[in-house]
Amino acid sequence: MLSGMTGSDPKADLRRYLQVARDALLWKLGGLSEYDVRRPLVPTGTNLLGLVKHVASVESGYFGETFGRPFEEALPWAADDAEPNADMWATADESREQIVGLYHRVRAHSDATIEALALDAVGHVPWWPEDRNEVTLHRILVHVIAETNRHAGHADIVRELIDGVAGLRADDDNMAPGDRAWWDGYRSRLERVAREAGSA
Repeated sequence: MLSGMTGSDPKADLRRYLQVARDALLWKLGGLSEYDVRRPLVPTGTNLLGLVKHVASVESGYFGETFGRPFEEALPWAADDAEPNADMWATADESREQIVGLYHRVRAHSDATIEALALDAVGHVPWWPEDRNEVTLHRILVHVIAETNRHAGHADIVRELIDGVAGLRADDDNMAPGDRAWWDGYRSRLERVAREAGSA
């Protein structure tokens, strides 16, 4: 259970889970160069700054258009005629400060929507099929928490590939205790077990 959770205010609990996921995602950019925050480290091109840009786009839609409270800034990479995956990477003209600043503004807009509406407030997701596009704020909060955590997990792996930094946040990485030698031994053990299982 996250610290500060009481269970007496479901909306506050959901907001706290969302905030923790948001912060975990942004922490992954800390201390890295412009090159490293943009590096595509897997075949599908996943990169840290692109993940932040994508999650900002996701939030702006789900807490904006869905509830008739559109985010005031145009996001050209989210337009119908944008190139595929345009929301998953930052161009050379889009700085880290711009993307992170956008995410903060989107978050403030989302938080205002969450504050203004009851959990059972009804909205409509324009890009979902008509037979299931009617939603509540509660459902969208759960959906965006899941989406943000999914991408924070992607960011965790990408950051570890860059410089070995892993975990939830700077003051509590939520990882097993151990120095570099311990982790090297642990990984070697898992490799041995995988090979044994694979040859069985």
